Amino acid sequence: MFNVHYLNPISPKGTALWTEDYQTAESLESADAIMVRSAQMHEMALPEKLLAVARAGAGVNNIPLDKCAEKGIVVFNTPGANANGVVELAMCGMLLGCRDVIGGIQWVQSIKDEGDVAKKVEKGKSKFAGHEIRGKKLGVIGLGAIGGPLANNAVKLGMEVYGCDPFISIDAAWHLDSDIIRVKNREDIFSTCDIISVHTPLLDDTRKMINAETIAMMKDGVIILNFARDLLVDDDAMEEALKSGKVKRYITDFPNDRTAKMEGVVAIPHLGASTEESEDNCAKMAVKQMMDYLENGNIKNSVNFPNCDMGVCTKAARITILHRNIPNLLSRFTSTVAAENINISDMVNRSKGEYAYTMLDIDGQVSNAAVEHLKLIDGVLRIRVIR
Repeated sequence: MFNVHYLNPISPKGTALWTEDYQTAESLESADAIMVRSAQMHEMALPEKLLAVARAGAGVNNIPLDKCAEKGIVVFNTPGANANGVVELAMCGMLLGCRDVIGGIQWVQSIKDEGDVAKKVEKGKSKFAGHEIRGKKLGVIGLGAIGGPLANNAVKLGMEVYGCDPFISIDAAWHLDSDIIRVKNREDIFSTCDIISVHTPLLDDTRKMINAETIAMMKDGVIILNFARDLLVDDDAMEEALKSGKVKRYITDFPNDRTAKMEGVVAIPHLGASTEESEDNCAKMAVKQMMDYLENGNIKNSVNFPNCDMGVCTKAARITILHRNIPNLLSRFTSTVAAENINISDMVNRSKGEYAYTMLDIDGQVSNAAVEHLKLIDGVLRIRVIR
């Protein structure tokens, strides 16, 4: 029986997938698994028995990844499960950037009690005129689960679409519309496009990539969309660009104390993945990944350990070892198991940065002594035997 503790409400569409082998843990201390959305975990004391954390969403800034890795706790997220909701809102944001719909609505509300509204609307609507997106050049930086579909949709709307992603996966590349113009670097996007939409993770290379220097490369009146990460944009540079007119409008799904007050900003209250469908999809993916790990030892979409899948164990037992990525550990594992006169029928070893994962399917029973000998190997973080 596995105990699951919830730090946030999780969609019933996901929790309905638990089998009779799972029960809710009212206290954190008794949890084998944690389900979380936005709750902050950095200051939490994590119980020794905790095996995994599943984030029903993509971002994991609220989870102490290194701390979890050192304790042998696998952290999952759900990339792509909420992608469609973000794509649709980004499309909406692009239209809001080109057409001053919000300004027009606010103006109508301001005159609604003055009488002759219809006449005033016809007389005053010209100050809210915008332009159409058809034929405009859209630059998409990051062509993954959100940027790729956004680029494809924009092509169908008659836009000239440029895409940049030096780390694009083969699968994502296969799904791109052939009319998307691939460029090798972001500078080509900055200098070419009327509208620029960023869809990258926050890394050293992407932090404040929209800054005074890169904005200077852009066309006058450019529209910038940010539905990825707040810190991809330098707020100081953006404020100056909006004041000068270099940037016509900045649409962001991450308002802060600065951007919420800026003229020319459309600040959306982080609604990208806030749809019923997104929450359902994230919950279902998180639960499925958690169950596969707890029951079979398989890892999919972990952010601190490598993906590793051996399906359902059909042998006598499966030994799973979370460990540091250091030389000669695999040979020490196999020799330790062999010394216990245990035959290994199948084996997988994968690494990811500083950490690695080894799965051993064996033909015989695993003694407590064998497990203890494996635990004593320097670099081992956690061992489980799945039968």
